[in-house]
Amino acid sequence: MTPYRITPMFDETTLPAALRREHRTKEGAWGIIRVSEGKLRLCFADGRDQELSTERPGLIRPQETHWVEPLGPMRMQVEFYGSEPALTRS
Repeated sequence: MTPYRITPMFDETTLPAALRREHRTKEGAWGIIRVSEGKLRLCFADGRDQELSTERPGLIRPQETHWVEPLGPMRMQVEFYGSEPALTRS
């Protein structure tokens, strides 16, 4: 499955403030956060959080409230899909 949009690559200094505070994906939009270097914490409004790394991407469901926190130097980007994507690349 091909994403319909991919964000630019962000690092710990260029990560937009909008991604660091609570926000939601649009209705019908699924996201995968892919970390290419370092680690990132993905936090959800329901209290869950996940530590993401190059080996562990993060899945965001449509309209799911979340935010991210860099855990030191890192590089990441978000892929957007119109239906539920697989976390692994084929």
